[in-house]
Amino acid sequence: MAVPKLRFKEFGSEYITTTFEKLEGFSIQSGKSDSKEDSGEFPFYGSTGVIGYKDSYDYCDEAILIARVGANAGSLYQVKGKYSVSDNTLMLCTSDKTNLNYLRELLIKFNLNQLVFGTGQPLVTGGMIKKVSIAIPSLGEQTKIASFLSAVDEKISQLTQKHELLSQYKQGMMQKLFSQQIRFKADDGSEFGEWEVIQANQIFENYSNKNHDGTLTILAATQDKGVVPRDEIDIDIKSSDASVLSYKIIEKGNFVISLRSFQGGIEYSNYHGICSPAYTILKSIKPIASGFYKNYLKTNDFIQRLSATVIGIRDGKQISYQAFSTLMIDYPSVEEQTKIAYFLSAIDQKIEVVAQQIEQAKQWKKGLLQQMFI
Repeated sequence: MAVPKLRFKEFGSEYITTTFEKLEGFSIQSGKSDSKEDSGEFPFYGSTGVIGYKDSYDYCDEAILIARVGANAGSLYQVKGKYSVSDNTLMLCTSDKTNLNYLRELLIKFNLNQLVFGTGQPLVTGGMIKKVSIAIPSLGEQTKIASFLSAVDEKISQLTQKHELLSQYKQGMMQKLFSQQIRFKADDGSEFGEWEVIQANQIFENYSNKNHDGTLTILAATQDKGVVPRDEIDIDIKSSDASVLSYKIIEKGNFVISLRSFQGGIEYSNYHGICSPAYTILKSIKPIASGFYKNYLKTNDFIQRLSATVIGIRDGKQISYQAFSTLMIDYPSVEEQTKIAYFLSAIDQKIEVVAQQIEQAKQWKKGLLQQMFI
């Protein structure tokens, strides 16, 4: 008897093996809309979501939209109401004899990416999806499963919103702290002194130490995680033994100017290792609280000033130490730096806890999909 590993106890009937095209009322077709505006009453959907609006609509049925072509081919989401759809997106509909929410989860579990073909312009077709073999239970069981998984999605959505709000709160507090709209007081209740404003080369030196045997962990700078081991990012880079010997040492507490610092600021390293000589390593030569500059060097105001020093065009853009060294940088007392660093670190810890909860919930749902579907 074909049944899933995990099942609600009130259901016991066997699943039916069929294909999408044999479902009652099943249809799959490309959208037919090609013109859109920036405003209008009705949404205009593309392969990844709303891409515009129209004053009229072409469809009013609940449907699953599937990216048909391009880098997102195979990705999907569900819509309802009155809307239009671009011709690079497939619309999957069925009758009320099948729960569309259930089919969405079934498609997620199946993973349409495995059907995608082509390299220059990846593609998935409606004809391919029609022929996919599926096993489905009764409508009642479909509805129960879909409702349960929707509750899981809602929990993930709530956690994601909490994560976004905490991130926004941190950004707002950074703005107020680094513009000195908010000031901390010393432990004895007294006011801290005025912030110095000094050139960057009075705080950081250009650190280039290649005295190593090539066995240290290779590190890479990322805009979202700072400096991390290179094998933790989704980039496959091969380095010869000879080239690794030319790499620079990064010490814990150093900062890194990368080729993308003009977009995301300067990254902090919590690791000891080596990195490509294309990076500029900054080492403090004046007492600092690292956590203060870890955040200061990622503020929008600093990034804007840093980006003004960029030389080169397109992929050849870079920021030299010489250009960075002339920037004027705030330098509060180390005691005040430390208080600000601790405050922002406490927010980071809360953000990280929620991020872990989101990942755990996603993994839980992934496990449910594997066990609740055949």
